[in-house]
Amino acid sequence: MVSKPKVLLLGGIVHAHKTWESLGEIAELVTPTATNRAEFIEECKSGKLDGVVVAYRTFDSATITGLIDGELVNALPSSMLFLAHCGAGYDQIDVHACTARNPPLRVSNVPTAVDDATADVNMFLIIGALRNFNAGILGLREGNWRDQPALALGHDPEGKVLGILGMGGIGRNLKKKAEAFGMKVIYHNRRQLSEELSAGAQYVTFDELLATSDVISLNLPLNKHTRHIIGKPEFEKMKTGVVVVNTARGAVMDEDALVQALDSGKVYSAGLDVYEEEPKVHPGLIRNPNVVLVPHMGTWTVETQTAMEEWAIENVRLAVETGKLKSPVFEQADL
Repeated sequence: MVSKPKVLLLGGIVHAHKTWESLGEIAELVTPTATNRAEFIEECKSGKLDGVVVAYRTFDSATITGLIDGELVNALPSSMLFLAHCGAGYDQIDVHACTARNPPLRVSNVPTAVDDATADVNMFLIIGALRNFNAGILGLREGNWRDQPALALGHDPEGKVLGILGMGGIGRNLKKKAEAFGMKVIYHNRRQLSEELSAGAQYVTFDELLATSDVISLNLPLNKHTRHIIGKPEFEKMKTGVVVVNTARGAVMDEDALVQALDSGKVYSAGLDVYEEEPKVHPGLIRNPNVVLVPHMGTWTVETQTAMEEWAIENVRLAVETGKLKSPVFEQADL
């Protein structure tokens, strides 16, 4: 009797239990006994996880494994060829180290399952920051009406220029939502999109986007090239009174520089779903009533998280049955 390949669960399945359990027809489903990184590496080296072909992982599994870096990749069983990540962003995974391994560890993500929900939060933050809603909400909860003390007037989205930095699936989804509010959309990407994908959004240089946008939305992945892509020099190039919104990753922006720009009035307000040192939030952001803060809720819906799990499980199934992934990450598209 030929033994089934093994599938390793790193983290938990919250919604798609039946779909996960159906993998039992084609594979042996296993979980680690380790509770921290040192124990997990030892478990890998002990041979207990030999035979694992693919692992499904969540963001929260980092409490067990730590980052998927070179040390961890080289400790994984040699039988493991695939890693199915249940998320769109994969900055916890060193894809270069995965690719350099022999044989390579092929990584997948769920690139478009998050688009709608994240762009919804993006638009909520844009409207909230433009209209100065947060200051009004805080005052009301303290028993003050809008004129006690007088609230600063907000701004309408109609006619404002929205600069999208990173025109991937979320950015393109946001474009449609913003246009429904009467905003004009420009964008900057690592490369210009086709006319079909850009759908009328104007491609501009990075400096043009900084200088001409009334609202700047960060929708780009975090990597060594994008860390602190927005810092003090970039804030200086922006319009006075600009609104800055981030639903990508906290570290694409220098939070200290943002706080300084808010305090000086260079930035009128900000809307943030992500932070440099989550779950810690910069005290300068917390004390500023003009900043709309949300605790990383971009995909915090039943429907979206279910879709993400279903998508990642499909990657696992395809890896076992065909030796291929539905959605390999960008860096490994040619593998």
